[in-house]
Order: sequence, then C-alpha cells, then structure tokens
Amino acid sequence: MEKKLKVGVLGATGMVGQRFISLLENHPWFEVVTVAASPRSAGKTYEEAVGGRWKMSTPMPEAVKQMVVMNVNEVEKVAAGVDFVFSAVDMTKDEIKAIEEAYARTETPVVSNNSAHRWTPDVPMVVPEINPEHFEVIRGQRERLGTKRGFIAVKPNCSIQSYAPVLTAWKEFEPYEVVATTYQAISGAGKTFKDWPEMVENIIPYIGGEEEKSEQEPLRLWGKVEDGRIVKAESPVITCQCIRVPVLDGHTAAVFVKFRKKPTKEQLIEKLVSFKGLPQELELPSAPKQFIQYLEEDNRPQVSLDVNFERGMGISVGRLREDTVYDFKFVGLSHNTLRGAAGGALLCAELLTAKGYIQAK
Repeated sequence: MEKKLKVGVLGATGMVGQRFISLLENHPWFEVVTVAASPRSAGKTYEEAVGGRWKMSTPMPEAVKQMVVMNVNEVEKVAAGVDFVFSAVDMTKDEIKAIEEAYARTETPVVSNNSAHRWTPDVPMVVPEINPEHFEVIRGQRERLGTKRGFIAVKPNCSIQSYAPVLTAWKEFEPYEVVATTYQAISGAGKTFKDWPEMVENIIPYIGGEEEKSEQEPLRLWGKVEDGRIVKAESPVITCQCIRVPVLDGHTAAVFVKFRKKPTKEQLIEKLVSFKGLPQELELPSAPKQFIQYLEEDNRPQVSLDVNFERGMGISVGRLREDTVYDFKFVGLSHNTLRGAAGGALLCAELLTAKGYIQAK
C-alpha cells in the first residue's frame, strides 16, 4: 500500500481495545490515528485513561500514549478523521447495534469484535479462511443503510475458533454430529488473575451465553448467501459445554465427531495441515502461513507450548483418534484474544482492504 489507512479504535481502553492497539503498532497497512472510549475517559490522554489497567504483555505503544481519547458517542467527530474503525465497545447489545450502525452511516466501515450484529442477516460474520464469500452481503447492507462505503462486518465468538476451522477442513467427509467441551481462558472475560483472584486454582462450569454461541455460530459460518442475506447451515448438529479454567490466554476444545463418509486418521491429518484460504494465498500481513498444525505427541496441544503458534493466529490440533461411540475425537487449541478476538478482526479488515471494501476516504 502506498499510504497507510487511518484507523480509529472504539472502546480503546478495554482489554480487546488494548489488543487492537498493540497489534496495530507498526502495521504495514493501517495506522491508529484516533482512540475513542466512554465519556469518563474522553479528554484524557490514552496513557492517563488506561492508567494501571494496561493488560498486554508488551508495553503500550509510544505512538498512542499522548493521543487524547475522544468520546465514542460523538460519532460524526470521531468518524471525520478515520478511514475505518475497529469496534470493541463495552455497551448493551442494543446500544452496540445502534452505535455501530451510526458509524457505518457516516460512510465509515466498522469491523467489530462485538457479538451484537452476528445474527443481523445482512452483516457478514467471517473467519477469513472459512467464509470470505459472505462479504458479498455488504452490497445489500449498504442499500439498507443508505451508504456508499459504510458497512459493518463482524468476527465470530472466540470459543469456536479451536474446532470450526478443523470441521471446515473435514467438510468433504460430511461431519453431521459434534460434541464439544471448551476450556476457556479468563482473558475471554476481559480479566487477568489480578482482576479475578477467585479463578486461581478454580474452574467455573458456566459462561453466560457461550454454549448457544458455540453451537450456533459455526452454522452461520457454513451458511449460504441467498437474496443478500446469510442463511445458516442445518448441519452438523453441535452440542457444547463451556467451562472457565485458570488459564490466562488460550481456549482448548475436546471434540467428538461423527461423519457420513468414513475417513481414515491419515486423511483427516492431511486435510488439516494442507487447509488454507484466501489470507494465505494473498499473504495478508496478519495471516498465519500454516493455519492449522497437527501435533503427534500425546500431551499436545498445550496452552503453555502452543497458544502462540503463528503469532497466536494459527490453530493447534492433537490427540486425533478413533472413538468407541463417535467416529473420531480430537483436542484443539486457539489463542482467544488473537485469532479469537482482535487478531481475527484485524485479519478480516486486511481481507476487506485487499478486496476493495475498505479504502481511503
């Protein structure tokens, strides 16, 4: 790119907002020029607004420290200086829907980490390696919003990243029934152990709303575009339990699968390691070269060893074996705040830019 696109981060002081800020440091295509957050942070420098709540393992980028935080509710003012925005606002679902549409109507593309618009029929919810064709619905969405360049695109829930890509790689064998249990890191709740001491040496067998998302969102990824809307797939049927575990970063899934066409273990592994999509073909800046790795050792994948595979943008799979009740079972691992949150949204923005949906104003 000749000139970097100007980016705003909405909800910049929260954990996902911070992750966007850290990922965008030295990005070859994008540059953060605006940070926006709640009225209580507005008017302060970013460094003051975040205070002691910087949760990333890398230092706060120098370039943003002295930026004055804007009021995220002053939509026209925030949108005026940017080519597009990343959204990580912490509001109610209805408030998020309204504010993201308000930004889109200012002709500002919105790439959102939030769940509010994941089931809006003309809003694409995309994992770039799985369903980039869903970006086609943006044309109809723009007609509805009355915009020429403004739109909303979202990424799916972090919980599904460790198994939905795997099942996609195995599509030709027709998986039709899936049981998954996810073991989810505390950063998925925007917390560290310092914020949430009761999670130390503890497991909580409930994460509000997560099981429904984990069962339904993969079906939207595998859905079809019909008449400018996304119609979700009917199969496979997925049932899920989601458990919070004392891990900082990394969602692990233990998964059982039944197939209509019976594959061998060797065929399944070959499909995993050869699986790639548009991000790999286009060599997008945040794309993992190897999307899914297969680990032969019995004790892998492990969070401490494998969560940062491909800078946290790859998926690790192990323990694939035949099962006595289902056909096969495996363990998957993904980084929930990189591939599963800000990194996944960043990869969407890169693909949207490569496809011409996001351009300089």
